Amino acid sequence: MQKDKFFKAESNVVHPNETLVKTHCAYCGMQCGMNLRVNVATNKIIGVEPRYDWPVTVGKMCPKGVTAYQQTNHDDRILKPLIRDDASLKGTKEGFREASWNEAYDLIANKFRELQVKYGKDSLSVFSGVSMTNEKCYLTGKFARVALGTRYIDYNGRFCMSSAAGGFLRSFGVDRGSTLPWTDIHETDCLFIAGSNTAECHPTSMFRVWNVQERGGYIIVADPRETPIARRADVHLDLKPGTDLALANGILNLLIQNGYADEEFINNHTNGFEETKELVKEFTPEYTSELTGVASKKIIRAAEIYGKSPNAVVMFARGIEQQHKGVDNVSGYTNLALVTGKIGRPKSGVATFTGQGNGQGGREHGQKADLLPGYRKITNPEHVAEVCKVWKITPEEMPQPGVSAYEMFELMEQKTIRGLYLLCSNPAVSAPNLNFVRTSMKNLDFMVCSDFYLSESAEFADVILPSVTWSEDEGTVTNLEGRIIKINKAQEPIGESKPDWQIQVELAERLGKGKYFSHLKTAKDIADEFRLASKGGYADYYGATWDKIDKQDGVFWPCKDENDMGTPHMFLDKKFYHADGKAKICALPYRPPAEEPDEKYPLRLTTGRVVYHYLSGNQTRRIQFLRDMCPEPYVEVHPETAKKYNMDHEDKVRLYTRRGEAFYKVKITEAIRKDTVFVPYHFGHEQSINLLTIAALDPISRMPEFKVCAAQMEKVEIKKVQ
Repeated sequence: MQKDKFFKAESNVVHPNETLVKTHCAYCGMQCGMNLRVNVATNKIIGVEPRYDWPVTVGKMCPKGVTAYQQTNHDDRILKPLIRDDASLKGTKEGFREASWNEAYDLIANKFRELQVKYGKDSLSVFSGVSMTNEKCYLTGKFARVALGTRYIDYNGRFCMSSAAGGFLRSFGVDRGSTLPWTDIHETDCLFIAGSNTAECHPTSMFRVWNVQERGGYIIVADPRETPIARRADVHLDLKPGTDLALANGILNLLIQNGYADEEFINNHTNGFEETKELVKEFTPEYTSELTGVASKKIIRAAEIYGKSPNAVVMFARGIEQQHKGVDNVSGYTNLALVTGKIGRPKSGVATFTGQGNGQGGREHGQKADLLPGYRKITNPEHVAEVCKVWKITPEEMPQPGVSAYEMFELMEQKTIRGLYLLCSNPAVSAPNLNFVRTSMKNLDFMVCSDFYLSESAEFADVILPSVTWSEDEGTVTNLEGRIIKINKAQEPIGESKPDWQIQVELAERLGKGKYFSHLKTAKDIADEFRLASKGGYADYYGATWDKIDKQDGVFWPCKDENDMGTPHMFLDKKFYHADGKAKICALPYRPPAEEPDEKYPLRLTTGRVVYHYLSGNQTRRIQFLRDMCPEPYVEVHPETAKKYNMDHEDKVRLYTRRGEAFYKVKITEAIRKDTVFVPYHFGHEQSINLLTIAALDPISRMPEFKVCAAQMEKVEIKKVQ
């Protein structure tokens, strides 16, 4: 693959008694290239060096990536299976004892059988995550449906990427997070970035982002906060949280009215334009300003910049997606590219900043409630038959679709679901409306958690199985571009920990389903089976062999056979994945947030990340440097709002909504709207902001509305000790 202007051919220095293992970061969808430094004598990872040969980030790493290697040999690692003997201590770290794998497996198998005999197969559930390899994600879906025979499986991507998936599927007929490679980004003329704090959440993208401006191009940012990227943007659209669709419709209206629509592209390659054109007419700059709080002149200027730019990329993240109309928001911003014809060619397109390391691949191969490998639908008999052939089961044995992640907790509360197998996820921190979710987890008859640390969610488990970190196993992941890459093993698992795929193979044997899993003895075996299971699907990985991945610095899907080099740019032939080959321009009526401010709750609460932490913080809060840089959450408040509430910087406040409360120190900043407060979500127990967030679900993606709800706060008077 051709290297771009940032490529450096520098080699890493190998020190005596060390070897370098080429791999990728454990965290976000950038999947930055790194070499793990391994002591040959002790077989222990002792450090990290950047990879300058990795074309996406060319030696760039963020604070999390630089310290990621410290996960593996951390003192907090769980090294043996743990069994809880005192059920009254559920929800705490207490009551566990060490056990053998045989004892743990026997207990799990017996309890799972007991529940299914008494309450039916669907009394069990699987809740998984996408910080795992494609192989583990694939096998988890197979394990749920074949070994357990349950319909109830879903994953934490439902809280992360599901709205992007829904929007892309509706607009394009296929869900790939980026229509172009990241190496195109710095060569475009305009970046329109909506709902992404890119400098903190995907900082190793920023050298390409800044290069757009350095070349004379433009950056437009839509965000309620003046984030570092918004501060340098040519236009900062400082909208009220939850009003993104109004903004997208307003800009689309201006693009059409001012002659920036590509009529040839629209006529030949899209449907839905006339209906959409009529709908957005009411979104004048004035009306859009009234809905969003953004000045009319900014809206006009943003449309002019995007419209005039020869090439442009629309990019977005959780800010627009984690809403009860997240799918509409994604399709709304995608409309900008479709109406102007700025898609299906180099340097132009649509992309989403993937939050989790395998947020793309993890949603393609069977962890979602309604999906099978290759992005096949479990409701499509032909798709089911294709997968059943690989799995060697009959279509009648395939469970029906389940429900989304949050809805599984509702079924736990109702006692429809009585058992849970949780892996690679921490919903006791990351789910919305946490008081309800934690109660639902405590309500389970039996819960198994697989993790390498004792997370807040593991505290609700009856059995904890010690899994490995990313550096103790191998496999593939799919980064935010849709590029399939290889994770390489750097050290042997410590203690008695095992990879999740091995745990599932061994558990399947105990459950009497070994014949469907016993042939899978290595991660490579699973890779070969899941490539076959994806063959012919929209997300076709069949041609992406491990050798090809190494040779090409990754392979973009779809990659259909051994001669296919992959697909870095989507839709170059202007053929989309809908039956008629055309994209859908979507007419999308504006809906306000599920919960608007009122007299009792006058503030808008929004949440997000900081550069030093990742997701629920289960990993990063244990790394000393990262914890020192951001030891606790805080609430951002505008100076005028703080004055109104008689608050000073670092005062303690009670922040509360209709669902719960939490206590934070105040961080006064002009980088936020006066009607909005912001809290990072990486913290557990009583510091978790998700105690306050609302579980209003998108009707298509079932994404909860993390990014906006009505809130109130009050200063807490701290009594001085006499």
